[in-house]
Amino acid sequence: MAYSEKVMEHFANPRNVGEMEDPSGVGEVGNSKCGDIMRMYIKVEGDVITDVKFMTFGCGAAIATSSMATELVKGKTIKEALTLTNKAVMEALDGLPAVKVHCSVLAEQAIKAAVSDYYTRQGIDPVSIVGVLEECEDCHDVEEE
Repeated sequence: MAYSEKVMEHFANPRNVGEMEDPSGVGEVGNSKCGDIMRMYIKVEGDVITDVKFMTFGCGAAIATSSMATELVKGKTIKEALTLTNKAVMEALDGLPAVKVHCSVLAEQAIKAAVSDYYTRQGIDPVSIVGVLEECEDCHDVEEE
């Protein structure tokens, strides 16, 4: 299985790693089959994600997709961040092997979970904005579009 140079770079030198003190929202997602667990922290000021950090337990692709997802949403409005797709994460990394596509799905879900938590902390029902967050039980079955 071959990884792109960008995947290797984000794995070897991940951006925005760590926990965040006093986050505006925290999202954690995981896949029990592969063991990948991602936790995303966001800091929101106004309607903009001013800071984002992650902690990921998983394979190199999980770390790389977490890192890239944080780069793609940092400085964006919440609305813009919610448009992030696993396909966009994969494209930004110049692709992933088919058996690692589930990592990009988890990264997308972790961002949405953090935004959902942000709205919940604001006393706003996140479902109408973020949608229903589904468990990624069979992420390995997700196909690259």
